[in-house]
Amino acid sequence: MNRRNFLMRTTAGAAAMAVGGAIASQAMAQQTGLAQQADAAQRGSGAVNGTQRRPLRLDREIDELQERTFRWFEKVTDRRTGLTPDRWPSKSFCSIAAVGFALTCWPIGVERRWMSRDEARERTLITVRYFQSLPQGPEPTGTAGHKGFFYHFLDMETGLRYRTNELSTVDTALLIAGMLFAARYFNGDHPQEVEIRSVVQALYERIEWPWAVVRVNRITMGWHPETGFIPSDWHVYNEGMLILLLAIGSPTHPVSVNVWHEWAASYDESWTDRWGSWHLNFAPIFGHQYSHMYVDFRGIQDAWMRGQSAQLGEYLDYFENSRRAVYAQQKYGHDNPGQWVGYSSETWGLTACDGPGDFKQVINGVEREFFSYSARGPGDRDDGTIAPTAAASSIAFAPEIVVPCVKAMKSRFGAGIYTEWGFLDSFNPTLTFRDGPLLHGKIVDGVGWVADDYLGIDQGPIVGMTENHRSDFIWRYMRDEPHIRKALETAGFTGGWLSA
Repeated sequence: MNRRNFLMRTTAGAAAMAVGGAIASQAMAQQTGLAQQADAAQRGSGAVNGTQRRPLRLDREIDELQERTFRWFEKVTDRRTGLTPDRWPSKSFCSIAAVGFALTCWPIGVERRWMSRDEARERTLITVRYFQSLPQGPEPTGTAGHKGFFYHFLDMETGLRYRTNELSTVDTALLIAGMLFAARYFNGDHPQEVEIRSVVQALYERIEWPWAVVRVNRITMGWHPETGFIPSDWHVYNEGMLILLLAIGSPTHPVSVNVWHEWAASYDESWTDRWGSWHLNFAPIFGHQYSHMYVDFRGIQDAWMRGQSAQLGEYLDYFENSRRAVYAQQKYGHDNPGQWVGYSSETWGLTACDGPGDFKQVINGVEREFFSYSARGPGDRDDGTIAPTAAASSIAFAPEIVVPCVKAMKSRFGAGIYTEWGFLDSFNPTLTFRDGPLLHGKIVDGVGWVADDYLGIDQGPIVGMTENHRSDFIWRYMRDEPHIRKALETAGFTGGWLSA
């Protein structure tokens, strides 16, 4: 089951997951008081939701992980086109979301002195020029996208649609977000920087977001030229906030703000305290990371979050929600209801990642079911496969539990999972032998099953969220992105940096 299919399954079955918590209307004075509390906390000690801004110097092992993961993007991204493969070293197609993450990495490399500004600028310009040049149209072959959107996967050699994969709204959003960040960073008078800003703006402006609103006030997940729109929408809490904000904030083809209100109307289906504090749950942790890589949700609230804060009697925003989701992952690792080998309060992390294959096998007298690439989360398709990106990319939310987790995984499993390019995508300490063939990876003595690839969409957030934790870097530039700000304000967000 791939990431998109997991989301569709979750959308279709969300009612069964409901655990209560409809939005309660509270007195305006109470809401205002909570907002003032949050603003005062930000103005005071520098703490946001209990998380202090960290100094520029990180723990040595986290610093090393960030640089090694950055070097992966530097190595695998094609210098001629800017295309980044979905995975490596296996031969692969391009993931457009991974391209967005690579574009996010280059400015980080400049700031960390891992790459010169000249090289970062050149790589960025090559990429955005290339995407601007790719053909668009409704034909099933010979194009890279349609209506300004791009296909999820592109051929690494031609830049055109790879086989019959879908035109993806979320992957287009992640690509555009990386471009918009690059455009904010390259803000100088150098002719190449001026061109970067111009091309990125043109790519954003040509996306026809209303075309993707197939059902009332809902943006579809995608489209196939052979069969039409995917029968699932961005509805039920997940990583979709970024898509909605880019669509609402579009300077040329905006959608109604009602898409946000429709989105939030489904939140009661995701509101749970099953693995800890009350929060909006989405089982694989990437759903709590991707939008947050580009949007600083600290200290700002929409109507739903203001209502929940009033109901709970404590401040809640989307950043705090993600922090709670990270703690829920840690608690699940500690409780280990499936009795998987290796899970603990210091070794945890479930998300979409590679797995050994789709098969069942008896281990120590218990029949276990394993999956290949799949979205995994607490209580959802958990097969004992741990993805280091799940914890590492959560560092901006909960460094106090993420740093020990990263260090524990390295200490316990060492070179079996950690190399010159950072962490391999995933590993499974329960599967120490295989009765039949493996779809991915291999069995490593002293570890268990280990993936043999690095995945771009899992590598990117490690670099980006580590930098947000270190210096607010991406957030700082994106707070000045006028279309994101406009979208947040249109959707009813108030407080925090929006009030500045």
